[in-house]
Amino acid sequence: MAALWITHVTVTNDEEYGKYAKLAGPAIALHGGEFIARGGAYVQLEGRDRPRNVVIRFASVAAAQACYASPEYQEALAFAKDSSERDLVIVETTD
Repeated sequence: MAALWITHVTVTNDEEYGKYAKLAGPAIALHGGEFIARGGAYVQLEGRDRPRNVVIRFASVAAAQACYASPEYQEALAFAKDSSERDLVIVETTD
């Protein structure tokens, strides 16, 4: 079953986070990820508000996990760790 990688982000350093974004997109694509939503309009109904929301579809939970653990994504993530506050979850779809 497919899986969604859902990230809610508050960017705290635009310059450093830009470095993350530049590397993360190609790393995600390399692992079959397809962006469904990235930083668009949103409505916060419950929970912690994070102004940047990203949803990526992968072929499976395992594929999403493999992307996250990959050297390419970990290189990108090094820039995000100190330049943002993030919540990330991978959820299997029902289709």
